[in-house]
Amino acid sequence: MLMFDALSERFDGIFTRLRSRGKLTEADVDAVAREIRLALLEADVNVKVVKAMIARLKERANGAEVQKSLSPAQQVIKVVHEELITTLGGTSGKLTMSSKPPTVVMMCGLQGAGKTTAAGKLARQLKSQGLQVLLVAADLQRPAAVEQLRVLGRRVDVPVWSAPDDGPQDAVEVARTALDEAARLGRNVVIVDTAGRLQIDTELMLELKQVRDAVNPTNTLLVVDAMTGQEAVNVATAFDDAVGLDGVVLTKIDGDARGGAALSVKEVVGKPILFVGTGEKLEDFEAFHPDRMASRILGMGDVLTLIEKAEATFDADVAQRAQESLSTGQFTLEDFLEQMRQVRKMGPIGNIMKMLPGMPKELKGADLDEGEIDRVEAIICSMTAAERRDPTLINGSRRVRIAKGSGTSTSEVNALLKQFKQVQQMMKALTGGGKRPKLRGLSGLDLSQLQAGE
Repeated sequence: MLMFDALSERFDGIFTRLRSRGKLTEADVDAVAREIRLALLEADVNVKVVKAMIARLKERANGAEVQKSLSPAQQVIKVVHEELITTLGGTSGKLTMSSKPPTVVMMCGLQGAGKTTAAGKLARQLKSQGLQVLLVAADLQRPAAVEQLRVLGRRVDVPVWSAPDDGPQDAVEVARTALDEAARLGRNVVIVDTAGRLQIDTELMLELKQVRDAVNPTNTLLVVDAMTGQEAVNVATAFDDAVGLDGVVLTKIDGDARGGAALSVKEVVGKPILFVGTGEKLEDFEAFHPDRMASRILGMGDVLTLIEKAEATFDADVAQRAQESLSTGQFTLEDFLEQMRQVRKMGPIGNIMKMLPGMPKELKGADLDEGEIDRVEAIICSMTAAERRDPTLINGSRRVRIAKGSGTSTSEVNALLKQFKQVQQMMKALTGGGKRPKLRGLSGLDLSQLQAGE
């Protein structure tokens, strides 16, 4: 995730210097507070939010909880972590579900924020939770918006309600009749995609109010592009004043933005961030957890989200087979290939690495080449089933054949086999010691060595 990378680096430098101090004076706390204030302002965090957070931080850092601690530096880091959580919203929010179905979610926002895509992503997530979703194409302003929603609906296998192509095009009527369609189809969640504009105007707000009054939404969500920075806060304030918001969806947080919108919107607007878009794929959509995001910003990892991603993407049968192979010490290249494919479903390897606690800064910031994983997969797929089960069969002529078949070199094939043998030995050592190893995804394979053909 690029959005908080710069802020994370600043915090890492501040805390590294802080850990070298045995005892913190008031002057030390003031110096740290100044550095944190500057880091937050550079990240485009709202000035009022920064001022409030620094005031709370200084009060707590100069208090007894820090000064009487055996490790004042660690206690200050704990205070910063807790204050970040507070600034990001404190507790995790969630959609309000209507006691009398359907639950209606109205999506609003400016044009270009990713509103229609966010509607499709939300539909996919709610469907995975066992809910029956209906998407409603009430954005009749942007060319092709209706067709885009229909395409997304087909991809996530969710029906889309829209005006007939050859009939009258009225957003309010589409939204109103969608409730009857939901009842007819037995759908318990209705997601209404509304029109946006390039800027806030009277016509936009009037239509939104009319759609709102027609469907009486249980949740009104504002979709905001994280790349807009502080303007996102102004947009959220305007929409809240006009139609009343229940939460925010922050999109494109995988982009090279400074992160100020996420750190500002809850405290300024008073509305929680409920979801974040973490990439272009439909599965790149997460519930927003302030505590987990604060941990990511401070470089502490995010194990809970990583576990949830694994549970959502890992095939149970594949995981069970690999676990059985590991427990008997018979981990093969076939098992490795299956596990690697499962891990890739979780998203870019670089993002996964950042969720692991204790990862060296250099490794977190490394530009991991997904093409290296493609080469590993190509090499293994160029082997016969017997060779994948028993790599000792692979002699010199077979290595040449595998290299030609995978479009790689024999040195790359040799490197993979050498490293896999080391992994096998490690697995056998673990099982031989009575320990049941856990699945580790890429199993320690060093892709940089593979590329170098070592």
